[in-house]
Amino acid sequence: MTLRAQIIIIVVLLIALIGIVNMVKQRSLELKYCLAWILCDLLLIAFTAFPSLMGSIARFLGIYTPVNMVFFLGFVFSLIIIFSLTVALSRVTARVRKLAQMIALYEDKHEEPDAAPAEKSTAQGQPD
Repeated sequence: MTLRAQIIIIVVLLIALIGIVNMVKQRSLELKYCLAWILCDLLLIAFTAFPSLMGSIARFLGIYTPVNMVFFLGFVFSLIIIFSLTVALSRVTARVRKLAQMIALYEDKHEEPDAAPAEKSTAQGQPD
């Protein structure tokens, strides 16, 4: 990789990192959901700044070429994102279910009668 390509990639990654941090500061993105993105961005910056690092890690893991290592890391990163979103979705689903149950109980408890109770049409003590 040429020095020019390294500089361009690092600048783009730093802009992306700044954008993620700004979104967290503006509360349009929660920190717990973007930690994986921040970690990925920092790893890509490290691998871009030190290209031999990718080759060393690939050889250590028994992966033949650094390009295959990139695809492997992309697959692992995708699995991490999918898992974290599944956990978040499960939590939200449980909270919505609990909230719906609480609202139903509240409405049942505070339900106003629609009409006065119907009076009996027959007098007591008289046969039908």
